[in-house]
Amino acid sequence: MPTYKNELTQILHEHRAVMLYFSSPSCNVCHALKPKLVTAVKAAFPEMQLHTVDVTHDGETAAAYNVFSIPTVLIFLEGKEYVRKSRYMSVDEIIQALTRPYALLTS
Repeated sequence: MPTYKNELTQILHEHRAVMLYFSSPSCNVCHALKPKLVTAVKAAFPEMQLHTVDVTHDGETAAAYNVFSIPTVLIFLEGKEYVRKSRYMSVDEIIQALTRPYALLTS
């Protein structure tokens, strides 16, 4: 089965701000959180590239990023991991953690 790992490596090199959302079809929390998170991130950080990884079908990519629980959000700024949140997280805490560094990045 093809993995997303190589494509994500390229995406991280091409874009200054990238969010990776790791989830699975059987994760109810993942399904509840994702639309709220995507809406808030797109509104607050318009240059952020959003990508979802289904760990059920792409465990290799999840392992490559040391993701062992879901949902997990990884946010990269200029190719470096800046935020890592797993399981219990709020949309507000992610927005708050990114506001200042994103503003510096895009100013």
